[in-house]
Amino acid sequence: MSKLVAFAVIQGGYKVVSTVEGELRNALESYSADTKIGFGNTAYYLPVIYSLTGMKCETLEDLKKPMEFARGLLPPHVKNKHHLPYLGPLLDAGMAALFAYEISEAIRILREPDFYTFTEEPDIDAGKIWVGPADDIILRKRGVEFVDGSAPGFAAMVGAAPNAQIAKKLVEEYQKRSLYIFCAAHHNGTSVAEQCLEAGMQIGWNTRIVPFGPDISSAIFALGFANRAAMAFGGVKPGDYKKILLYNKDRIFAFVNALGDVGTEWAVAAAGCVSWGFPTLADTDIPEILPTGICTYEHVVANVSPDEMCEKSIEIRGLKVSVTEIDIPCAFGPAFEGERVRGEDLYCQTGGGKTQCTELCKMAEMNEIEDGKVQVIGPDIPDMKPGDRFYLGIYVQVAGREFQTDFEPILERQIHHLTNYIQYIMHIGQRDISWVRVSKAAVEKGFTLKDIGVVIHAKFHQDFKKIVDKVQVTLYTNKEDVEKLTKRARAEYKLRDDRVENMRDEDVDTFYSCTLCQSFAPSHVCTVSPERTGLCGAYNWMDCKASFEINPTGPNQPVKIGECLDPVLGQWKGVNEFVTKASRGTTTHYNFYSMVYDPMTTCGCCECIAAMLPGCNGVMTVGRDYNGDTPCGMKFTTLAGVMGGGASSPGFVGHSKFNITQGKFIKGDGGLLRMVWMPKILKEEIKDRIMKRAAALGVPDLYDKIADETVGTTEEEILPFLQKVGHPALSMDPIVG
Repeated sequence: MSKLVAFAVIQGGYKVVSTVEGELRNALESYSADTKIGFGNTAYYLPVIYSLTGMKCETLEDLKKPMEFARGLLPPHVKNKHHLPYLGPLLDAGMAALFAYEISEAIRILREPDFYTFTEEPDIDAGKIWVGPADDIILRKRGVEFVDGSAPGFAAMVGAAPNAQIAKKLVEEYQKRSLYIFCAAHHNGTSVAEQCLEAGMQIGWNTRIVPFGPDISSAIFALGFANRAAMAFGGVKPGDYKKILLYNKDRIFAFVNALGDVGTEWAVAAAGCVSWGFPTLADTDIPEILPTGICTYEHVVANVSPDEMCEKSIEIRGLKVSVTEIDIPCAFGPAFEGERVRGEDLYCQTGGGKTQCTELCKMAEMNEIEDGKVQVIGPDIPDMKPGDRFYLGIYVQVAGREFQTDFEPILERQIHHLTNYIQYIMHIGQRDISWVRVSKAAVEKGFTLKDIGVVIHAKFHQDFKKIVDKVQVTLYTNKEDVEKLTKRARAEYKLRDDRVENMRDEDVDTFYSCTLCQSFAPSHVCTVSPERTGLCGAYNWMDCKASFEINPTGPNQPVKIGECLDPVLGQWKGVNEFVTKASRGTTTHYNFYSMVYDPMTTCGCCECIAAMLPGCNGVMTVGRDYNGDTPCGMKFTTLAGVMGGGASSPGFVGHSKFNITQGKFIKGDGGLLRMVWMPKILKEEIKDRIMKRAAALGVPDLYDKIADETVGTTEEEILPFLQKVGHPALSMDPIVG
């Protein structure tokens, strides 16, 4: 903290306290000591002084004690040589000034009883725009809004914007977020309240634009209102200053906007607000107090332009956007998650192996994105004809003070079930193998792709408010844009997967469940270990761990593995107990490392499906993006339909692409050396990983020995090739004992 900040604030404190001491002396000379004072129809006396100290000020004589208290709070002046940059002295100076300001306003009301209207609405016709402190009727009517969340807080705006139109725009931004705007003080002969009138706006409590008063001292009415709400609705007792201040910090999301030149009197008022946890943002170049401590984040931030004042204030105060309604034409909710869109109902679709459909969620800086911005770049549903297949890239950018890159895949995976929540829409898969089907009924309702972005924005705010502050969604439908996003996304997926590259199942005592796909496969329970990523490919062990940290009651629960029942096939007592419960008794056990003996259940979202080829003494696998025939006699879609509903199907198993080259992949059946066939597109995609894993297994040329569709698509066609190249599977023990 700079010496300049400390000097200005403490000087301001001395100046304000000395000035008000003079006002009190003059008042005591003009009126008798027992003259009644107060803020009108309120049982809370002078509410800031009363709430924080318990002092009941009813007469001029009663003002002496809090005045002396304020003087006692003033810290020593800043020394030239030995300045200690502590926040404490500034808070004391600020509190002293606020006590003095409240005393000054009480004296003003005594001297000029008609200065304020003391009403909900100003008397514009009479030229009286200042309403002054709210009485208890207004408190009861409005204060409850700060308790139930319909008014999350207020913007205390002191001074004036550069012009009336800028003021109007800024105030309306706050109104959209249900905040109150408490106006005080002038700058260059006008105020925000007067600028609102000039711009044709209505002011008063009913429009949440409250013109408290023309001077910086009238800002005390905002703090008094907040403290009264704490006592009236929070049950905090007068004099319990710690609870009063903490209540405001934790429950009233307020902040100060200093618009104009900040002198010592404004500076000390801002310092006083810090004790409430209310930060100050200024549009001028003033010294800043950036370290966190009393406020949620920074205390004083400078050079904030009016265009970014609203977003920046909300960010720094830690106010979370509340989205209560999802404005889309179709019904929305978990009840629709398992709904199918079948051929006769289909209007158009994307992905599913015919076109590319990719999803990517990335962290952004707070100033890089605009919350709630959803745009479709390229053709949308109204531009399409029945039966069309289109490309789709869903790019979600998330910003948040508490957000981490580790959380990206967790939120990205939510796109799957959130899209499924939309009635008449079906979503399968994730990452770069998603498949979305839009029904005729959805189009008749007026559904567009933008609605997917609207849902993502709303639900991310609703479900992840602890870590999410802003969400921006871009949906691409031009082929070149989707391909560009896909290339970037695949690089991101690789970075995520590489984080668990060197982890082993033996290194941990806890695996994680994933039940996101139970809407399609009610008995399916995916268990994720360091060496067995989720079937969908979206979640690895670290992702699930991060997901549990975000949402302890969510779909990724810790599973204590307990006693190892079979280290070769991969079976644990604790996993069996969890699976039995999570599948409601349908599945009592499964093996992590086998596809032949009691393999893990499979959902419809798996990236790949492996199948046993007894005639070749090996196995094959096929990815979702391959549409041709396979040596097991079934295409991917047929395989998914046969064993993708949550059953354990010996001889078949769903898995991720990454899992193919993990150390424990079907270890109980012989591991990667059993792989005799896979589609060329998949084989080339993971070529480097296959070669690396094969070298570790002592068969460095395994990649060249694995057949693909160019060799054949039946066991009879590929067996001669396997014999010719000397595939290791042919010399292994029989795959079925």
